[in-house]
Amino acid sequence: MGKGQSDAAIIDDPELWVDHYGDFLYRFALSRIKDPSVAEDLVQETFLAALRGRENFKGHSAGRTWLVAILKHKLVDYIRKKIREPSSDKIEVLTDQTDPDFNEQGEWQLRPSRWAVNPGRIYEQKEFLDVLYRCLAGVPERLAEAFMMREMEGLSTAEICKALDITATNSWVMLYRARMSLRRCLEDSWLGAEH
Repeated sequence: MGKGQSDAAIIDDPELWVDHYGDFLYRFALSRIKDPSVAEDLVQETFLAALRGRENFKGHSAGRTWLVAILKHKLVDYIRKKIREPSSDKIEVLTDQTDPDFNEQGEWQLRPSRWAVNPGRIYEQKEFLDVLYRCLAGVPERLAEAFMMREMEGLSTAEICKALDITATNSWVMLYRARMSLRRCLEDSWLGAEH
């Protein structure tokens, strides 16, 4: 925790939340959204929701775990909203004929080098992550939390057990159930769509 303060003392004082949990929550959101400004907004929304619902926090889990659970709901809401919104991408038509990269006929003066990455592959990965997060939203909260801690944050069994206040055996069962639930959903939503 730092400075000898217990987790309960920090949760009781919202002025300490940003200092103690802000960086972790931001990294957590950024690892899933990949947009720094959206990640910041989601963390701010998380703190506001926690502030409003502070009296509902019973202390059954660590303060950080409670805030991460709120953030996960914010992430799922954001992803659902993003999926429902029609794309507003517009292609700009260039009318400036003085671009030094092109000649008067609109042909390249000097051809760009070949891309080292495959844009189709990157798009496919993004599509998969969108489906994964949708599937994860359908997994019971504690199971999803255990899965995220293990697979996305790389936490050890001991760290997961401590964060969720469970035994190692319970964590393995939870991870197994989360993986099976995700597998079924991914088979229907991702693999089923391709075949």
